[in-house]
Amino acid sequence: MTKTDEELVSLCLNGDTSAFEEIVSRYKKLVYSVVYKMIPDREEVNDVSQEVFIRIYRSLDKYNPEYKMSTWIVKITTNLCLDTLRKKKQDTVSLDDAIGVSSSIDTPEEALIKDQRTQLIKNAIDELPQKYKILITLFHSNGLSYEEMTKVLNEPMSIIKNRLYRARLMLKGKLDSARKEEVL
Repeated sequence: MTKTDEELVSLCLNGDTSAFEEIVSRYKKLVYSVVYKMIPDREEVNDVSQEVFIRIYRSLDKYNPEYKMSTWIVKITTNLCLDTLRKKKQDTVSLDDAIGVSSSIDTPEEALIKDQRTQLIKNAIDELPQKYKILITLFHSNGLSYEEMTKVLNEPMSIIKNRLYRARLMLKGKLDSARKEEVL
């Protein structure tokens, strides 16, 4: 029988290392996914992901079981990514393809069109200011709800909704202008 996140945290706090291995196993894809979408240096993704789990381990006593473990972990991951980016003083964050791999039945032309569309979206997202890029990533790529984003970013719901709305408008404008350039 699988243990709940709360049970695993309790076991970890009592010295059971296998319980933490289970936490890592459950959430490594989530952590890696968030880091991969926020850190532009691909060589650094593994290092940051490992550092996230070190921070999680050190902060287990602060976990509040009233909230979902995944939300808490995304908050730690996002904060570490932002800290890493601030240290490097980078203005932009690369966001990788959200569409995925093309199916095997695509013709070469369809695959090329999908790749170009994906690159167009990626470039448009990369041009967004950091505070909007993060919201697009958390909501559309990682599937966080508005409520989860308020906890992760420590911002009121009204600001989250407003910024996500603005981010979508900015993204739409960038995509529309990119399409017009393609036509010319």
